Amino acid sequence: MSALEDTSVPAWCVTPTTPAVDTTGRHYTVVSVGPGASTVTEAWLAALAPLGAEAVRCIPADDGESAIRSLGPELARARVGWRLLIAGPADACLALRAAALSAGVEDDEMVIASTRTDGTTVYCAHCGTCTPSDASIDDTVTCAGCRRGLLVFPHVARRTGSYLGFMADAEVPAR
Repeated sequence: MSALEDTSVPAWCVTPTTPAVDTTGRHYTVVSVGPGASTVTEAWLAALAPLGAEAVRCIPADDGESAIRSLGPELARARVGWRLLIAGPADACLALRAAALSAGVEDDEMVIASTRTDGTTVYCAHCGTCTPSDASIDDTVTCAGCRRGLLVFPHVARRTGSYLGFMADAEVPAR
């Protein structure tokens, strides 16, 4: 595997993190995904309390998909000075980050804290299917679409929030 700094994999996908809250904004949306995120988001909300309740909105969600649906109206209301704080499992954080980036949010407008790093979504370079998995970088996962054995490559697509997977034995000659 490549050194992490030579890949597109955010450090928070490999090691759970709890970054400090960014207090440079005027308005905030705090997204808390799953029960493990509440400790992080409670600390962030306490740090943002001096700004007043009208400046901070909190979205609790059970999973990444429901968080993305709830985030849509927040993204539509976002203006200059708005910040997005996301806490949850790394795979949910990647999906939320991808949704935010596609809506025009910049990386420096987001703070992300991963609470778990054991889940991944792997994008198949051969058929385009995204496969949820517990695989790590350099593991092999079976594609849910084409059934190929995919090597989980240390590359995360910003657009899809998924790891790149390609046929693990692509260079092995057929017999």
